[in-house]
This record gives sequence, structure tokens and C-alpha cells, in this order.
Amino acid sequence: MEPQETILIVEDEAGPRESLRMILSSFYDVYAVANGQEAIDLIREQNISLITLDLNMPGLSGIDVLKEIKKMKPDIEVVIITASETLPNAQKGMRFGASDFISKPFHVAEVITIIRKSIERRNASLKNQKLTDPTKNLQDGLHK
Repeated sequence: MEPQETILIVEDEAGPRESLRMILSSFYDVYAVANGQEAIDLIREQNISLITLDLNMPGLSGIDVLKEIKKMKPDIEVVIITASETLPNAQKGMRFGASDFISKPFHVAEVITIIRKSIERRNASLKNQKLTDPTKNLQDGLHK
């Protein structure tokens, strides 16, 4: 059996954070934090597959957190979930490596579909990297 994917929800508002946790915990291992610094700290400690990220948070902005995530672990998928549904915010997030954008209030089916597709895209990319990088295959074999 394959290990379950791990998702990190980064959302300063308790209502949306807990709603996302309830929606996603049926399918994935889920962590939830209230700010960007907590997210960065957790990413250093845990193997995270995907992050849902609010853009408008106190302290570090979502864009700043996104930039830091992509520097630390570029293979983590990031889906922006925010009330700032303006096109410029979405474009800015995509420019810095977000894979998708969902507006609040969100719909359960949309969240599940976008998260599933983003996880599938990440897994396909990781598999492709492994197949095309012979040194990675060799390193993996040495660590078994």
C-alpha cells in the first residue's frame, strides 16, 4: 500500500482552515497552521506533498511564503486559496510557482478535484525525474 500524501493548510482564519482540514483529512494526512512562519518551520520537519496557501495573512504574506517554499523544496505543489480572487494575485502566485488558484468561498468538489490533480501532477513529475536522472536511481539504490 502506498503511503498517504501529506497536505499542509496555511490559513490564518480558523473557519476556512478547519473546513479544509475536514474536507481533506478523509483523503490525506493533514497538518494545519495559522501563519507563514509556522508553515516554513513545519516544511523543514515534515515530508509535505502539497500546500494550500492563503495569500493575505498577518506577518509573512502568502507570496513571501510561496517564494520560501519553492526555494526550500521546489517539488511541493502549492495551491493558493484566498478571498483575493483578483486575476493579478492569481498571476503573481503562478509566476512564483503555485500550481493552481481557488477563490473563497470555495466549493468542496472544486477543492477535492484541484488537490487531487495537483498531487497527481507532482507524482508524475517526481516519477519522470527519477526515470530521467540516472544518478537519482543510483542514489536511491544505495539508500535501500
